[in-house]
Amino acid sequence: MSSNPLQRAQFVLAAHKVAQLPADEGAEVAFAGRSNAGKSSALNALTGQRALARTSKTPGRTQQMVVFTLDERTRLVDLPGYGYAKVPESLRAHWRKEIDAYLNQRESLRGVVLIADIRHELKEFDRQMLHFCSASGLQCHLLLTKSDKLSRGQAAAAVERARTLCRQEGWPASVQSFSSSAGAGLEQARETIMAMFDDAD
Repeated sequence: MSSNPLQRAQFVLAAHKVAQLPADEGAEVAFAGRSNAGKSSALNALTGQRALARTSKTPGRTQQMVVFTLDERTRLVDLPGYGYAKVPESLRAHWRKEIDAYLNQRESLRGVVLIADIRHELKEFDRQMLHFCSASGLQCHLLLTKSDKLSRGQAAAAVERARTLCRQEGWPASVQSFSSSAGAGLEQARETIMAMFDDAD
């Protein structure tokens, strides 16, 4: 089995505002997704560290921008889970503003890993993120999680539906199925993420 380049990830800080993030240099890949899409579990599986990102049975646990370094020049940024109804509207408005600022202003941002539940159609937030990445020239990799909840045929059909939608909308995103619990799709996802950093050179 090949070594995991994401295993070097180390927690650096959690920021409530873009201004609190590390210096805007080097390269970053951001992880985005709705609150119940399995984002923290995916990060833990990708890095091979069970406790890197805090997981919870309560959606919306990630309420800060959490930064992990791979080395002095490369970082992973876990964006707040989006869309959880029990979060107060004032906080949701704050995070909409900060996520928007991060995506628009962060010069070191090289790509976005968009995490969505494979069992459901893409939500408005997912579509907005795909559109934004396309319009901004940012790489976007759509990670359809929880593929172990479907049969192989159902998972393949869901991936094809997402790819068809991206083609129809003109979104140049890559798409794959993924399962944190079963370890399915790990190598493909890791290679795609590292390619985003490589393209930054």
